[in-house]
Amino acid sequence: MSFLDTKHKRKSAIWTTIIGVIILLLIFNFGMRYFDPPKEYGISVNFGTSNVGSGDVQPTEALKPAVEKTETEPVEKEEIIEEPVVEEQEAASPPKSKTAAEDVITQENEEAIAIKKQKEAKRIKEIEEQKKADKIAAEEREKIEAENKRIAKEKQDKIDAENKRIEKERQEKAAKKKNLDAIFGGIGNTDGKADGGEGNNKQAGDKGSVTGDPKASGYYGNGGSGSGGNYQLGDRKALTRPKPIFDCNETGKVVVSITVDKSGNVISAQPGRPGTTNSLACLLQRAKEAALKTKFSPDSEAPTKQVGKIIYNFSYSK
Repeated sequence: MSFLDTKHKRKSAIWTTIIGVIILLLIFNFGMRYFDPPKEYGISVNFGTSNVGSGDVQPTEALKPAVEKTETEPVEKEEIIEEPVVEEQEAASPPKSKTAAEDVITQENEEAIAIKKQKEAKRIKEIEEQKKADKIAAEEREKIEAENKRIAKEKQDKIDAENKRIEKERQEKAAKKKNLDAIFGGIGNTDGKADGGEGNNKQAGDKGSVTGDPKASGYYGNGGSGSGGNYQLGDRKALTRPKPIFDCNETGKVVVSITVDKSGNVISAQPGRPGTTNSLACLLQRAKEAALKTKFSPDSEAPTKQVGKIIYNFSYSK
């Protein structure tokens, strides 16, 4: 046959047949079984064709129609004899029904109690889980509140520290102003008695800042000055140290490269050398002017042109 033309097909057919036979044997021996007649569940009821009856013999078929009895038959005697049997049967039947009913009720009560216990256990578990969740949420809220309080306290401490610093600076400025007023006869005091004035606006008044230097030439900022400089020329000392004019309204350090002759005169100055922090033209010019006016000690053994530097610091007065 063409469908069994290979070794594998034949082997497959054999195994299929074996497995099919095994399945059929299993079905016939261990498969689903049925009862003839099938089993019934519930309370067993006696076979009968009427609502009343008497006797101990159970007929298997329907009874014949009842025969009318004559007056000579001891009907009443038979009834008297048979009545107790009926009563015994009727009295014996109810306990069976009652027992079955009680079993059903008892079983239902047990199932209801078990279900109730399960529901109660589930409810208790849910309550416990809710309590745990509430506790965790409360702890989280406490942590957040504590963190917020800590941050608020840090902010408040910073604000208090800043306010104290500002107040301290204000008091220091007020004390400095008071000292200056006492030294210079009421500078910055509108009720002063000094005469004259100084400035470049062609209006009456003393131009400048109450915290400035009366000898400074600048009018802007909080008052300031140019330092006398840091003089570097080997072992030679600066004999004259003119301060640069401070009128640029800028601060910073200016390094000036200088060339000095044997007599101590500065013959050239180049501001803005390395180390300068502010290259504003105004500051460079003021530094150069002051450097050219500087006088160093003479030295006959010095080079004809000795190179050095001067460092000027321009800053506002504190």
